[in-house]
Amino acid sequence: MTHSIQADSGWRVWWQLTRPHTLTASFAPVFLGTMIAIHYTALNWALFLAMLIASLLIQAATNMFNEYYDYARGLDTEESVGIGGAIVRNGVSPKTVLVLAFLLYAISAVLGLYIAASTSWWLLAVGGIGMLVGYFYTGGPYPIAYTPLGELFSGLFMGFLIVIVAFYIQTETITSTAVMLAVPSTLLVAAIMMANNIRDMVGDKKSGRRTLAILAGRPAAVTIFMWFFILSYAWIILLVLLSIVTPWALLVLLSVIKPLKVIMTFKHYTEPLQVMPAMKDTGITNTLFNFLLAIGLLVDYFLS
Repeated sequence: MTHSIQADSGWRVWWQLTRPHTLTASFAPVFLGTMIAIHYTALNWALFLAMLIASLLIQAATNMFNEYYDYARGLDTEESVGIGGAIVRNGVSPKTVLVLAFLLYAISAVLGLYIAASTSWWLLAVGGIGMLVGYFYTGGPYPIAYTPLGELFSGLFMGFLIVIVAFYIQTETITSTAVMLAVPSTLLVAAIMMANNIRDMVGDKKSGRRTLAILAGRPAAVTIFMWFFILSYAWIILLVLLSIVTPWALLVLLSVIKPLKVIMTFKHYTEPLQVMPAMKDTGITNTLFNFLLAIGLLVDYFLS
């Protein structure tokens, strides 16, 4: 069956350019890190909002860099699935997309200055490295996205690091509990990238990419993908059994139906358009998991 992908119009062009289904990968870790911090200090909501907005803008800019460089390398076409489509389908100038991405980075940098001035200037270096990773994920001569390290870099910088920084700006310290609670976020953000790479395996292979999914092969890649989910849930159960975190953290189990559906979809379908719902559900899993974990920590805070 032939599928067609319709062009967007009006504000939808710019909204789709941000790839909104991926933005939860920034929101959820910030919220989680902040809810861990509530057990240690009174929250500074201005810092929370600054961190949240900066993280969302960096994620949106990273997606725009992806859009620009995939177009520049001739990888995106009107039929490409999972792209914003502003350039190839909606006629937006590539230069406009690139300038907008750098503009979002500039706004994020200003917010970063405010956060660093309020906490520690070392965060400028941390934020700067994070922004460089966002740019070089698809930009530069050797994009990270073209290597087997995409899941590792995205998990560490968009999952783990965001949780830890969100925690640090509230408490100005890092604890072992915060580090342990950041592990599932790392795995789930990596899962978002793995889902993307499994979906795009055919096109990526033709373009010369050597992603983890391509090197492992589709069956093994889906198995690795599945284990990202399994380990995330098992990790929280283990922390509860060891009395490291509250039993309320088990609220994350309410989200388990989503990854089950995702894995079944990837096992039964291979066409990019067929697995798109699973792509979105992978992002939703990340959001629900971190949100439910954060709510569990918040409930424990009010009950203790």
